[in-house]
Amino acid sequence: MERAKYKVSIEVNGEKHEDEVEPRLLLVHYIRDVLGLTGTHVGCDTTNCGACTVLMNIKGEWKAIKSCTMFAVQADGRKIITIEGVSKQGVMHPLQQAFWENHALQCGYCTPGMVMASMALLNRNRNPDEEEVRKGLSGNLCRCTGYQNIVKAVLVAAEEIQRSGEKVIE
Repeated sequence: MERAKYKVSIEVNGEKHEDEVEPRLLLVHYIRDVLGLTGTHVGCDTTNCGACTVLMNIKGEWKAIKSCTMFAVQADGRKIITIEGVSKQGVMHPLQQAFWENHALQCGYCTPGMVMASMALLNRNRNPDEEEVRKGLSGNLCRCTGYQNIVKAVLVAAEEIQRSGEKVIE
């Protein structure tokens, strides 16, 4: 018996993709296995760790979503940004630069999800305080850093983005 497939059209990092997928295919596996974008990590499959966090445009607003809790068919017609879509023409986003310069990563496994959650936070609040950053990242776990440098990096990036007048998400 042949399994049912559904056609999806999803814009990922500015590029439109049309594929046939099984209805049970998780968005994280679509991103990694079908599109080959392996920066989005699979950590827990239970929404606890946030390693699979990507940005999705929902009603004109970019939101951080955990791609392990959504089926690819649910993303049909949506725009998504993964960690691979954050830098532009080989130049790191100010948030990525701040993570690098402030040692906000160790093993790096959680880093893509942390960056994506931070982007969503800074997109809705360009001037967060430490408590707001910690709350904004509360759905993402890091087992290596102790969070202090991650929070510091987000605050540094917020200052740089304000200073430069850049948009957080293009």
